[in-house]
Amino acid sequence: MRVCFRSSVKPGQIPEYRRRHAAVWPEMLRELKAAGWNNYSLFLADDGLLVGYVECDDFDAARARMALAEVNARWQAEMAALFEGDGQAPDQGFRQLTEIFNLEDQLSAANAARDNNQRQKEQS
Repeated sequence: MRVCFRSSVKPGQIPEYRRRHAAVWPEMLRELKAAGWNNYSLFLADDGLLVGYVECDDFDAARARMALAEVNARWQAEMAALFEGDGQAPDQGFRQLTEIFNLEDQLSAANAARDNNQRQKEQS
């Protein structure tokens, strides 16, 4: 499954957020991968809007596994001061977005419909 989420970094903390993400702890990287986070990217706007994208089998399960990881607890504690919000761990404040379009999915469906129509014409 593809998952997109948003959060908000404090505008004054953007340089620090960028610095920390330029060299994420290797043990954190390994734990994310082991928890099923694939093709994970973060995008940050100049106003602090943070958008994340990840591919995983089950987002809730991937998040639950990370919640059990000691390295994640340390990372979230380190990052908490950089985020807008009510003091919760940053990864608990992710607001998941609904996917409304995917090129590959729609193109695959369009090609299948075209191929089906072609087969029907050939059988007629």
